[in-house]
Amino acid sequence: GAPNVSTATAVREQHGHDESMHPCAPPDVVVWPQAVGQVQELAALCHRSRVPMVPFGTGTGLEGGVNAVQGGVCFDLSRMDAIAELSLEDFSVTVEPGV
Repeated sequence: GAPNVSTATAVREQHGHDESMHPCAPPDVVVWPQAVGQVQELAALCHRSRVPMVPFGTGTGLEGGVNAVQGGVCFDLSRMDAIAELSLEDFSVTVEPGV
């Protein structure tokens, strides 16, 4: 729904560039999945519809990897921010991509 999907120009432009020299190439829509199942469903829908998928982290990349040169759906994973497992014993942690 609306809080998890945006086609607003400002939001699309924010997600259409990183710190690289490449010009902004915004996606057609930005979505904020909050669970692995939602990512899977969205990816399957994009695949079936032959729509490009663009993952977005923080937008600090230097390669232009978030530029949606062919449009598509931007997956902003920042809301997937849970820490699933923390082991102080072996210094390991399992986190979602937004952590």
